[in-house]
Amino acid sequence: MSRITQRRRVSRLVAGEATQRPETLVVEEPLEIRLNGEPLTVTMRTPGADVELAQGFLLTEGIIAERDDVVTARFCGPKDAENTYNVLDVRLAPHVPPPTVDISRNFYATSSCGICGKASLDAVRLAGRYHPAEDPVEVSAAALSAMPDQLRAAQDVFASTGGLHAAALFDFDDGGAMQVVREDVGRHNAVDKVIGWALERRRIPLTATVLLVSGRASFELTQKAVMAGIPVLAAVSAPSSLAVDLAAECGLTLVGFLRGDSMNVYSRPDRITG
Repeated sequence: MSRITQRRRVSRLVAGEATQRPETLVVEEPLEIRLNGEPLTVTMRTPGADVELAQGFLLTEGIIAERDDVVTARFCGPKDAENTYNVLDVRLAPHVPPPTVDISRNFYATSSCGICGKASLDAVRLAGRYHPAEDPVEVSAAALSAMPDQLRAAQDVFASTGGLHAAALFDFDDGGAMQVVREDVGRHNAVDKVIGWALERRRIPLTATVLLVSGRASFELTQKAVMAGIPVLAAVSAPSSLAVDLAAECGLTLVGFLRGDSMNVYSRPDRITG
């Protein structure tokens, strides 16, 4: 059985008539991320690209900054028990200090953590190693308008389930080509997988790139883009007010409601040409 999708029988009602049929559902399972053998966090995710997910998470939380900060990442399970591939232990290089944040606060990044907006902005500014404000990349409006269709065409699992978020990375040092697409039940996980993919290839900071997300642009996704050095974040839906505040403060170009040939640009519109 696939670890990404599963089949279930459902009752479908149409105009009062019921029929039984199989349906494909996306899998959602917990992933426990351990750091040097100690539990760090648990996220609900779609299995697949779990090492990318863990490394992207660690980077966007400010714990690591580059590929050489990670020694190993391996799945583990209880002794004499089947490995469920739902526990991943990441070993950091000796020069990397352990996180000093209070894990019970679930880091500073989540939108539900209760930290005020100003404190959240300050935390990202202080923790960030890269500076998207300095990135001189320019992106044409036409190139942006073409991205959602490219992303949708690459969403293989969404096509069969309708239940996944997606994130894609476009590289304007490579003519704006789409580099990678990742899908997940969590929009933040999809972004972490994309950033973890880049980390594996030693491409952090992600200068001259556009990160496209299939839903809304929350503060958390904007924070992840800033932490990875991404200069442009585009979303097919709306941003939140705190996402706009963070984008403006960090010099990130934030695009929302990217649909067809229309879009809203909330910060740094000078990067959008044409």
